[in-house]
Amino acid sequence: MSTSCENASRTPRKIRVQSLRLAMTFTLLSLAVPAAAAAEETRKYGGQLQGFEYPYPVERFELTTQRQDLEMAYLDVPAEDPNGRTVVLLHGKNFCAATWEDSIERLTDAGYRVVAPDQIGFCKSSKPEAYQFSFHQLAANTHALLEKLELDQVTVMGHSMGGMLAARYALMYPEHTEQLVLLNPIGLEDWKAKGVPYQSIDKGYESELNKTAEGIRKYQQSTYYVGEWEPRFDRWVTMLAGMYAGEDGVHVAWNQALTSDMVFTQPVVHEFDRLQVPTLLLIGEKDNTAIGKGRAPDDIKKTLGRYEVLGEQAAEAIPNATLVEFPDLGHSPHIQEPDRFHKALFEGLSAVDEPSK
Repeated sequence: MSTSCENASRTPRKIRVQSLRLAMTFTLLSLAVPAAAAAEETRKYGGQLQGFEYPYPVERFELTTQRQDLEMAYLDVPAEDPNGRTVVLLHGKNFCAATWEDSIERLTDAGYRVVAPDQIGFCKSSKPEAYQFSFHQLAANTHALLEKLELDQVTVMGHSMGGMLAARYALMYPEHTEQLVLLNPIGLEDWKAKGVPYQSIDKGYESELNKTAEGIRKYQQSTYYVGEWEPRFDRWVTMLAGMYAGEDGVHVAWNQALTSDMVFTQPVVHEFDRLQVPTLLLIGEKDNTAIGKGRAPDDIKKTLGRYEVLGEQAAEAIPNATLVEFPDLGHSPHIQEPDRFHKALFEGLSAVDEPSK
């Protein structure tokens, strides 16, 4: 379904979703890990996440792209009582289809069919030694999967890097996108244009080879969960660290370096005004993600990753946007506070069927 933006209002709807919790956090006083969690982190998984169990059956889409026969893993979860709509969930760079576990359960319970792919280069999908990674290519791969599943009209929801991909998909296939949902997408600013120095793929690869469970946890705690930590978050640290620690860790690190270069050099923010579909922005304002921030000069660094500003700027740029803000949440609101997040999500999904809104 194509939605013209000619008569769309340029004034976005803005909603702030405050927490009803007591002002109490679970911030760790140290990065020490319970013995059970530490044992979990020593697990080693295969290059396509062999050994890590997904919450739903994993299916495989075989495709030939860039003269290579590759596999794209995906979840296709039906609703028991279908409402006729399908939501396609696009994971972030440090995430997989499995990290949508809670969202998949809630969406299917509400009547939505859910398709959640692992993109080429990530998680349970192929990790080619040489591949021209681009958001255009990943969008085309995703579209080929949806064509195979005979899905013509979908809501596309992307988190983190998946938000950049979801935006590119909606730009390439507006007639097949009934709604776009962007959950703390990265790329709401052009880091390179703002003065962040470029890092070569080789340097990025060296950095990826040094990834550890401890470093992954520290980053996720500060960025994804605003300094808080709960035991349920450890599973996603284990998932990511296990790929790096496994026998195919070098292939994982190489693909991560290639995709980091894609994220840095292919901003989509400059095309937000071309989006033609209703767009729901769900923004945890305590997020501070900015690719390359660590190598930026101090005067530039302090201007980057300010999601309390970036969300509003994106909503102003997108012709038919609704902005929902979570003032106290970080990069992963759907994991950090799932009840509050999904309440806002379902309200936003239902609004697409109500033109008056």
